[in-house]
Amino acid sequence: MSNSDHRNWSITLTPHRSLTRQGFIAVMALIAILNLIAGSVFFAIGAWPVVGFCGLDVLIMYWAFRRNFADSACAERIIAEDSKLHLHRLAEGRAPREVTFNRRWVKVDLEQDEARELTGKLFLRSHGESHEIASFLGADERLSLARALRRAI
Repeated sequence: MSNSDHRNWSITLTPHRSLTRQGFIAVMALIAILNLIAGSVFFAIGAWPVVGFCGLDVLIMYWAFRRNFADSACAERIIAEDSKLHLHRLAEGRAPREVTFNRRWVKVDLEQDEARELTGKLFLRSHGESHEIASFLGADERLSLARALRRAI
């Protein structure tokens, strides 16, 4: 067994969150105020059915932001230790999932189109199984992660 089989390495991946809770409240207040103003104008000119759609806009935006916050609570942890590579997936409202690979047989596969300078999905593959990882990261971050994973295993 080579020395590299006993190197320990780990990383925790989480989605970017650019909007804080206070920012969310401010954006939702702005959307609600703008829709209230628009709804009032339509109501004043006799187009009262439009008011309901203005309220629906606010509800849809609220739902979209809440969904985004729930998605940002997920995480992927990759741990290379001894002869194993572990992939732990955590998501809000779901049971944690773990996949374990033999470190010698796992392959890091990054879809790339070098001619068009495009970076696609990143996979861990072994024995016919394929698990996409880091789907919430940008292309440059997936490329960097792929390099780091290849060095780690």
